[in-house]
Amino acid sequence: MKFRSNSAAAASSSGPGKQQVSHQRTARKVTDMTQGTIWKQLVLFALPLLAGNLFQQLYNTVDSVVVGNFVGPEALGAVTSNMPAINTLIGMFLGFSTGAGVAISQFFGARNESALRKSVHTAIMATLFLGVFLTFLGIWISPYLVRFMQTPPEVAGEAVVYLRIYFSGILGLMFYNMGSGILRAVGDSRRPLYFLIFSSITNIILDLLFVIYFRMGVAGVAYATILSQFLATILVFIVLFKSHEIYHLSVMELKIDPFMLKKIVLIGLPAGIQMALTSFSNVFVQSYINGFGAASTAGWGAYQRIDAFTILPVFSIGLAVTTFVGQNAGARRYDRVRQCVKIALSISIVITVLISAVLFILAPNAIGLFNRNPDVLYFGTLFLRVIGPLDFVVCFNQVLAGTLRGIGDTKAPMLIMLFSFVLFRQIYLFTATHITSSIYPVALGYPLGWLVCSIIMLVYYNRSHWEEKLEKEFSV
Repeated sequence: MKFRSNSAAAASSSGPGKQQVSHQRTARKVTDMTQGTIWKQLVLFALPLLAGNLFQQLYNTVDSVVVGNFVGPEALGAVTSNMPAINTLIGMFLGFSTGAGVAISQFFGARNESALRKSVHTAIMATLFLGVFLTFLGIWISPYLVRFMQTPPEVAGEAVVYLRIYFSGILGLMFYNMGSGILRAVGDSRRPLYFLIFSSITNIILDLLFVIYFRMGVAGVAYATILSQFLATILVFIVLFKSHEIYHLSVMELKIDPFMLKKIVLIGLPAGIQMALTSFSNVFVQSYINGFGAASTAGWGAYQRIDAFTILPVFSIGLAVTTFVGQNAGARRYDRVRQCVKIALSISIVITVLISAVLFILAPNAIGLFNRNPDVLYFGTLFLRVIGPLDFVVCFNQVLAGTLRGIGDTKAPMLIMLFSFVLFRQIYLFTATHITSSIYPVALGYPLGWLVCSIIMLVYYNRSHWEEKLEKEFSV
C-alpha cells in the first residue's frame, strides 16, 4: 500500500528492503475497505467496536449495579442521572474527535501520508488543550448542572460529588477516545478493544474495592472510573508512540497545524454542536423524569443502562459505516458507499429487534439487577417496555448519519438531529406535560424524536446529490 508523501526522498534513502517491510507492516495492521465483500468488512470491523462498546457500557453498568445494591436507590440515582450533564460538556470534544476520525480515514483512503500525519498530531495536541479547559469548567459548573436538572434533594449532594470527581479525570477519557479514534480511522479496531477490556476489568475490581471494602460510596465508583480511563490512555499512547506505522506519534511533530485544525473543526464542529445541544436537551428530559421523584430517577437510570445494550450494535455499525464510507469516498468508490447503507440498515434492524424482544419479556428481572425497591422496579420496567420496542427506529438515523459524516457532510446530520432531538422533543415534552400528568408521554419523548430524525435523514440522503458534491471537492 503506497502513500503520497512530501518526504519521498527520505523514504527512498532507507533502501528498497526497508521500504518494502514498512508497507507490509502497514498492510497487516490497518484495513483497506475500498475493496472486498462489504457486509463481511462491516461486520468484522464492527465486532471489535461492539465488544469495545459493550465493555465501555460495562463501566457505567457496573458502577450502577454496585451502588444500587450496596449503597441504595439514592446513590443509584446520583450516578445514573449525571450522563446528560457530562455529555453536555464533552459533546463538543466528541464532535471534534469525529471530525478528526473522518479526516484521517479520508487521507488514509486517498493514500496521503503527509496530510494523515499532520491530522493525527494536530488532533492529539488539540485534545490536550480542550481537556484542560473542560476539567476546570466541569468541576466549577457541576453544582449548577445538578440544580438545573431539578435533581431530588436526597440525590443532589452525591450527584455533585460524582460529577466533580469525574471531571477531574476527564482528560484520560478524552485522550483514550482520540487515540482509539485514530487507530479505528485506519482500520485498527482491535487494539482499542483490548485496552478497553483491560480497563473495564480494572474498573470492576476498583468499584468493588472502593465501595464494598473501603465504603467510599458514590465517590468510590467515580475514582474507579477515572483511574481505569487513565490506564486505557497509557496503553493507547504506548501503541501510538512505539508503532512503526504511518500514523505513529512523534514528539517532534506534536504541534497544531492551522490548516488541518480548520479542516477537522469544519467537519467536527457540526457534530459537536449537535452532541452538546442534544445532551443539553436531555438535561431537560432528565428534569422531567426527576419531577416524578427519586424512584423515577433511579428507575430511569436503570432503564438507560439496560437499553444502552440494545442500541450498542447499531452504534457500532454506525461507527464502522463512517470509517468504511470515509475510505471509499476518498477512493471515489461511490457504488460501495450506496451498497453499504442498505447492508448496514438490514443488519442493524434485525439485531435491534431481536434484543428488544428479549428485554421486553425480561424487563422486571433486568431492572431488578440494579435495585429491588418496588417503586424503582415499577418505573424501570415501564420505561423499558414503552421505549424498548421502538429502538429499531434508531437504526435509520445512526446509519445515515454515519454515512453523511463519512463523506464529510456533518452539517446536515447536525441540523436534522438538533431539530429532532432538541426543538421537536422539547416542544413535545413541554406540551405533553402541560396536558397530562402521566409519565407515559414523557417516556415517548425519546422514540418520537428518533422517528422524526430518521424520516428527515432518509429524505435528505436520497436528495442531497452527495456524489456530485464529492467530485467537485476532489477536482479542486
